[in-house]
Amino acid sequence: MNQKHIVTIPEYGITIAAGSLAKLANGAVTVTTGETIVFVAATAATTMRPGQDFFPLTVDYRENYSAAGRFPGGYFKRERRPSEKEILTSRLCDRPCRPLFPEGFLNEVQIIGLLLSADQIHEADISMLNGASAALSISDIPWNGPIAAARIGQVDGQFVVNPTIDQMFASTLDLIYVGTEQDMLMIEGSADQIPEERFIEALAFAHQAIQPIIRAIKELTALVGKKKSHFDLVTAKPASRAIIERVAAAKIADAIYGKEKAVRSANIKALKEEAKAALVAELGVGNFADHEVGVVFEELQYVEYRKTVLERGVRADGRNAASLRPIVCETGVLPRVHGSAVFERGDTQALVIVTLGPTKEAQDMDGLTGGATSKSFMLHYNMPPFTVGETGRFIGPGRREIGHGALAERSLVPILPPEDAFPYSIRVVAELMASNGSTSMASICGGCLALMDAGVPIIAPVAGISCGLMTTNAADGSIERSVVITDILGEEDHFGDMDFKLAGTTKGITGFQLDLKIKGLPFEIAKTAVFQAREARIEILKKMLAAIPAPRANLSKYAPRIQTIQIDPEKIGLLIGPGGKTIRRITETTGAQIDIGDDDSGKVFIYSNNSEAMNRAIEEIDALCGGGSQIEVDKLYHGRVTGIKEFGAFVECMPGKEGLVHISELADFRVRRTEDVVKMGDMIWVKCVGVDERTGKVRLSRRAALKEMEEKKPEGQAQAQPEPAAQA
Repeated sequence: MNQKHIVTIPEYGITIAAGSLAKLANGAVTVTTGETIVFVAATAATTMRPGQDFFPLTVDYRENYSAAGRFPGGYFKRERRPSEKEILTSRLCDRPCRPLFPEGFLNEVQIIGLLLSADQIHEADISMLNGASAALSISDIPWNGPIAAARIGQVDGQFVVNPTIDQMFASTLDLIYVGTEQDMLMIEGSADQIPEERFIEALAFAHQAIQPIIRAIKELTALVGKKKSHFDLVTAKPASRAIIERVAAAKIADAIYGKEKAVRSANIKALKEEAKAALVAELGVGNFADHEVGVVFEELQYVEYRKTVLERGVRADGRNAASLRPIVCETGVLPRVHGSAVFERGDTQALVIVTLGPTKEAQDMDGLTGGATSKSFMLHYNMPPFTVGETGRFIGPGRREIGHGALAERSLVPILPPEDAFPYSIRVVAELMASNGSTSMASICGGCLALMDAGVPIIAPVAGISCGLMTTNAADGSIERSVVITDILGEEDHFGDMDFKLAGTTKGITGFQLDLKIKGLPFEIAKTAVFQAREARIEILKKMLAAIPAPRANLSKYAPRIQTIQIDPEKIGLLIGPGGKTIRRITETTGAQIDIGDDDSGKVFIYSNNSEAMNRAIEEIDALCGGGSQIEVDKLYHGRVTGIKEFGAFVECMPGKEGLVHISELADFRVRRTEDVVKMGDMIWVKCVGVDERTGKVRLSRRAALKEMEEKKPEGQAQAQPEPAAQA
């Protein structure tokens, strides 16, 4: 593609181009890394929707299958609903871009990213972030950028900027860092219990790493950037503001301080109604806009929630800056599940459930840019409307649920046992019961408790907590004073400046996510938050370990047991059989689940809740793939009827090994029809009474087997039924 204007970032092999695609968008660029190409366009509506009272920013990232030279699966052969990865990349881009739009700018803005080419070497999410920054910067949309993003890995103890997909498999850190020229703006990722000191070093390294990208975007803006357009900012008219402030300003403090969440919400709602009534009485219906009440109340609460924190160190619920809310931990709360726990911190409550399953239950991942093709650990987060005391649509997970679940999932992954030591697929479901701040961190704590309750031998317990920030600004806009607060309420998140989520063990950090509402976070404040979160995390871990000190020694009786056996790798095909026939037959006849290891080492995993089914499956696999794999004369076998003939029945005694029970050998009485004694799929006892040396054909006898079993029975014991009815 011939681009009009191209800037290069030689340090990272990145080029950003603009000028020849999507010329009707406000701004559009392509970002190329290797042969991975991402196109990003930014467009703004020219007018605001009537009655609009929020900023409608939409970010959508899509991966076209054509980018990897593939057809989409399914009947329609076109891309369908966005994948989890596409949603997470969209959120990754939305969060750092949003705070840099002017306050009161409510025109709709849409940022669309398309993966055009995927080289299976370089990830596309960082290109999407940098492309959004470049597209907004060169556009006429008001925005206080540019920003830049980089992924930082740690391979062999060394930090690596924008590592390849293969390098990330060996990395103990996955840090996505977004910042301005001066400060950090957003971080997200996971680590293998990285110490706080090393984490701070990674942040400083990342901030220097993004500077060449910011310089390149500024260079491109100088070449093709448009003059920023003027848009009317939404605010309250002076007359309306004066009335609302006179009615409500002095009452806000009493409405929120020392009250529970429901009471705070009810008090603010009553004050809004009082202010609206005053507007009607003094200005008349139609002489003020409904959004004006909301705008002014947002400002009044913004001031009040900060005021006492900054002046007296006291928060709305009476805590000081570093205090945690009361914590309650329970495990084993549901009887039939494999593991369960309730974690409650203040008004936030999560019920978390763990399910263990065979490795075949792993989730397939259909990413186009390479990386893992499946995952055997998944965490699903659900937050119905009742969690905040509201009604609403109760449908599948939205972007928020997927994002929070992903954060909790990657925070727990580093402490899971290796798959060769615990070869189970693990599903964790976080059912939120109540929400008032940091539900994702409650999901991590509850998830860890539920894993321990399920008997998963985790490496170390994990807890998570969120820190917030209250600041005042100097005349030049810089932060003049700041207080970092621990375990933030929902209102402190909304009216505060920061939501910094950190999860980890006593040894170090495993997951993190920083979102800001201000235009940058100085490093010293970030450092304070990191170590303040560590202190809180240690306190939470003490509460958790008081509820369950270690993973349970045994799995739930309802969880599948596992037995691992080793077979000759060359006999894997024999075990599977043509079209999977043999392994399917063993599964059906024994009731055990059988999975074969993916590494061609010959490992076979057998799952069952029933010890008899487990032993039978092991016997059949051993008979088929072990040393002795032939039917032996004078031995008893419990086999399945696989064929009915006029002259008798064929019975499979061992996997793939069968013999004939002649009609005269079916019973100790005259049998007129084979079906009078056995039917297809019946499990019956037989004895091998001969093997033809020339043809290898096996002769079996049900009559001889029943006689031998009767003779071995202790004297006086009632006759048992040696062949329980079992139809296929």
